[in-house]
Amino acid sequence: MRLKIMEEKKFLRPRRKRVGEQTQGTNNDGREHRSGFHRGERPRFGEKKSFGPGKSSGPRRGFRPGEAKSEHSGISRMINERKKKFGAPELSDNEPVRIPVKEVIRLNKFIANSGVCSRREADTLIQAGVVTVNGEVVTELGSKINIYKDEVRFNGEKLKGEAKVYVILNKPRGYVTTTTDPHAEKTVMELLRGCNARVFPVGRLDKNTTGVLMFTNDGEMAEKLTHPSFEKKKIYQVNLDRALKQEDFDQIMTGVELNDGMIAADDLQYIDATDRRKIGIEIHSGKNRIVRRIFESFGYEVKGLDRVYFAGLTKKGLKRGEWRFLTEGEVNILRMGAFK
Repeated sequence: MRLKIMEEKKFLRPRRKRVGEQTQGTNNDGREHRSGFHRGERPRFGEKKSFGPGKSSGPRRGFRPGEAKSEHSGISRMINERKKKFGAPELSDNEPVRIPVKEVIRLNKFIANSGVCSRREADTLIQAGVVTVNGEVVTELGSKINIYKDEVRFNGEKLKGEAKVYVILNKPRGYVTTTTDPHAEKTVMELLRGCNARVFPVGRLDKNTTGVLMFTNDGEMAEKLTHPSFEKKKIYQVNLDRALKQEDFDQIMTGVELNDGMIAADDLQYIDATDRRKIGIEIHSGKNRIVRRIFESFGYEVKGLDRVYFAGLTKKGLKRGEWRFLTEGEVNILRMGAFK
């Protein structure tokens, strides 16, 4: 009753004109309206109001089973929700971001900056006695060196404290994610022609999996992006050999028991309601072949798998096989750990 009275008052009471506001004509209820706007029907849930010709907008949300939406809307919704939550990085100007190191730093950090391994793994190498400084074996943790005066060697090889470089690649099919593999026909490193910095892939994509793959010589950053405790999100587009059943859809969201434990998707969407073989899945697990194994456990064959989002990074603007340096804004967001 109270709501009804308020609605009646709303239409009975004329709106005050703002200072300097021009009016033009009246609405059907006799009230004035501002020039350039008209009060039409209120847009339905999930739709934007149109302003001007040719600018109508469709539904904003992705969709759950039974909702007919355009292709890729489920994937777009997943990515856009995460960008709105954490802030979208600026576009790349294709210039490398090189962050200089300090003159005197810890030995383990210097080793990590050289691209050998993470800082934690460097401590293990130091304790193992395989690192020398100016010809002498150093096993004490916390030791510091001068990057311009001291010579550091790992297993006899001289290390250089390189500036940190970050690269993103849109990986095509048929390339193995490794730095060197004598048995592989093609590795992802072959795609980085023109990148003079010595970098290594962050994480791994299967030979036949495509999409976002990051490279860096920052061992500490690589560990943060791949270690399970940091729970970095990934979004994949999955193409199945047949339509995903509703009961299997629900079970994947609830949890699936695999041979290495229980796993559940963080989000799951049909990309095209008319073709339920195309699925968008958001997951934070870094287990080997986890997405393929989830669907294979229900008897589906994964015909195509494309990673479209990783820790805040997308492949937007990159064709298959193309790469670019991350922008300073993207690097700062990764360093702060803002994206999950």
